[in-house]
Amino acid sequence: MQKNTEKLIIYNLFPTLAGQFTRWEAHLQRAADMGFNWVFVNPIQQTGYSGSLYSIADYFALNPLLVDKHSDQTPELQVKMMTKVAKTLGLNVMVDLVINHCASDSILITEHPDWFNWEGEHVMRACCYENGQKIVWEDLAQFNHRNTKDKEGLFQYFRRVVDFLVELGFIGFRCDAAYQVPREFWQRLIRETKAKHPETIFIAETLGCTADQTRKTAEAGFDYIFNSSKWWDFNGHWLMEQYNLTRELVPSISFPESHDTPRLMQEFYDNANILKQRYLFAAIFSSGVMMPMGYEFGFKNKLHVVHTRPKDWEETAIDLQEFIRKVNAIKSKYRIFQEDSPLHLLHNDNPQLLVMWKGSTRTQEEALIILNKDGWNRQTFYAEHLRGYVQAGAPLTDVSPEYPMTFIPQPFVYELNPGQGLIMVTQRDAIQ
Repeated sequence: MQKNTEKLIIYNLFPTLAGQFTRWEAHLQRAADMGFNWVFVNPIQQTGYSGSLYSIADYFALNPLLVDKHSDQTPELQVKMMTKVAKTLGLNVMVDLVINHCASDSILITEHPDWFNWEGEHVMRACCYENGQKIVWEDLAQFNHRNTKDKEGLFQYFRRVVDFLVELGFIGFRCDAAYQVPREFWQRLIRETKAKHPETIFIAETLGCTADQTRKTAEAGFDYIFNSSKWWDFNGHWLMEQYNLTRELVPSISFPESHDTPRLMQEFYDNANILKQRYLFAAIFSSGVMMPMGYEFGFKNKLHVVHTRPKDWEETAIDLQEFIRKVNAIKSKYRIFQEDSPLHLLHNDNPQLLVMWKGSTRTQEEALIILNKDGWNRQTFYAEHLRGYVQAGAPLTDVSPEYPMTFIPQPFVYELNPGQGLIMVTQRDAIQ
């Protein structure tokens, strides 16, 4: 695995909330201060009539909403300066790569009709199925990657798109709805891109697809996929089963919320304990973690791919920056939290507590996680001997982001605050 993928701690900078490229430095600085080392940016290219960030009309032009018209720099130079500033702050930058569809009013449809699926005289719109219902996006035209008569032309076009984005300073790509594009296409695109730009990484967005689709997509050579831990209620075994299906094939990224989901602060009635609980779990569960802009301040308004603007920035009384910085420091320090390693749910007598063991496959580190599922009430954990929860019975060190203990008593009794998590690790020499 490449060096720059070992610690994937991602801040999702939502472009139309941040505004013009020339105004992004403060957001980048805040992300760096919180311990993020990557920034993910949703699509920045010229949109079609709907204005949706994911309805791209021109892949080689930039969204006018993001361009500072009063700057003497070209739009492309404004982006290059932004990614350069990010680099000086220790941040790599990734961007959405949307190649499964384009805007239904894109000139590509008239210039290259063979690249698309057609229904009579009309280009086929992109669609999906949710709960058995077909959802059609009228502003999106579906590329025909599988059966186009001009596969080479379509492939070379997107090779140029990737080169264009790399030239702007992006070295990572979140591949939107990756499972909708043939594996062979991804294999070649990833292989040829990395041959030319070895530092690049590719992340497959596979949410909503089956486990089999996820595995087949991952086998195309992606560096990471996204997992579904956001939707886990801390009960049941489905998440562990899903996690174990792919963890040896490709590492995954967790997130507490995303631009596609409601804000947790809205869902849980202004309960900041839930925000801390969910970010902590996402950060320690899998190899990577991603957090959307505004989460650190408890924003309640869902990010919208059409309507969100800088005026939607919210003034709140919440500030979780220090907590997030401490969680990111834990993830950055311990290798066990940078891999999709074996983990097990452990029995305990309090059903309101999650007790989880995790063991590194790269080092001899083990971790014990005790998390209060209840975001509203205190819960008590009791154990005769905590060493019995780790396989080698090694000493545990408390590295929790809140109220870490310098001494762990035996027997162990602890009253966790609402949503609080305890993180304990064994510290031994790494396997050579």
